Amino acid sequence: MLAATATKAQSVQSTIEEEFQPYNDHPRLFLNARRLRLLKRERERGSARWTQFETLVAGKAQMPESGFAHSLYHIVSGSAEFGKQAVAFAQKTDDIRQAALVFDWCQGLITDPGIANKLRKFLAAPAVKQDIPSMRDRAIAAIALAQHAPDPSKHELERIVKQWWRKEIAPGLRSGKFFYPREDSYALFELLHAVRDNTQIDLREDAPRYFKELPAYHILSYYPATFPAAENEYRVPFYDGEGEPNLYVSALSRAADLSMVAFDTNAQETQFVQGWLIHDRFMLRGTFGIPYEFLWANPYQPGLSYYHLPLSMHHADSGRLALRSSWEDDATWFHYAQGKVQFFEDGRRKERSMRSPAPVEIGGTVVYFGRDEMKFQPLNAENQRTFVIGLNPHGRYDVEIDDEEIIERTSDAGGILEFDFPPMQDRTVRIRKVSLPA
Repeated sequence: MLAATATKAQSVQSTIEEEFQPYNDHPRLFLNARRLRLLKRERERGSARWTQFETLVAGKAQMPESGFAHSLYHIVSGSAEFGKQAVAFAQKTDDIRQAALVFDWCQGLITDPGIANKLRKFLAAPAVKQDIPSMRDRAIAAIALAQHAPDPSKHELERIVKQWWRKEIAPGLRSGKFFYPREDSYALFELLHAVRDNTQIDLREDAPRYFKELPAYHILSYYPATFPAAENEYRVPFYDGEGEPNLYVSALSRAADLSMVAFDTNAQETQFVQGWLIHDRFMLRGTFGIPYEFLWANPYQPGLSYYHLPLSMHHADSGRLALRSSWEDDATWFHYAQGKVQFFEDGRRKERSMRSPAPVEIGGTVVYFGRDEMKFQPLNAENQRTFVIGLNPHGRYDVEIDDEEIIERTSDAGGILEFDFPPMQDRTVRIRKVSLPA
């Protein structure tokens, strides 16, 4: 749905003058009227998420992000005590994101200009970093200050959308030249929510195919086996390096999935993500995760079973590929991104050299390790989805199949060629890098 409407939406966006001055009343950040009603209803009915959140906050547990947690508790419950604690935190902290949330969600309890001055000073200084979390912080600070500093707020939002997003990030997402770590995916969706809720600008429209494919990639890029922790089980997203998974990243990854569903509840792609999320054993119950779980989860939202998703996902714009043999926890799993291959089988992660000559078959999909010149025989009696990985990114290749004309194909941002071969026996496929004239 997103891809089908993107061209029309971009055309409309280019002909209608965009408005970068938020006029909404507080709260402006993430808690539109519909979501705030949902959270208050969850409190009234004593849902599992509210009960866990209340138990930790009211029980004086140490919350790693106390400004975020206490201000959320205040705006849902009306507790002045925890709202004042959030305001006191925001007056002292250097965490601009939390300060902006407190300023927005506890507006009725703020009696001095300290937090507003902190946000103004932050926006007046040049951006030290241009990564997604840093620009998210600037966007939500600008939105929180919209009525207190209208001109700086408007100019900052316009700069973020027109200069940073549309000239740097969106082109990089479309071409596969911009990558961000998995933990930044939550910051990305906070940015998407904040901008759309206050300006009616959907930043996804600048990279429609990327965002259409992103939900399925998120699901396929988790390892099959789950990680049991004291507070709950975690699904662990793909990561590089050795050692145990970082559960902070796993929690933020689930928070990103929850906020992805909340951003577009009607899209089929996100309904599969909702089907992935609704199992209560993965509900974030710890002091770090429960505010995110309570803020974004919608137990009333129907989902589609991810068992109906294909077992392979080629995220072409980013040049990534993920496969699994089944949807069971003991499945074999394969991931390729940025020239690196990783397997998960027999309960553990395994690296594999890109020089391996043997193809890999998982879940009915075959992967060949590419060369500038190569040939193979897809001996199949049925249709077969095939990928050749490890080629030059955006490289041009001649592809010849016996008894067919040579065609030229261009690999994606990760050097991947995708094929859907019809049933054919004893026919050879030849791939050769196109030699450019000197």
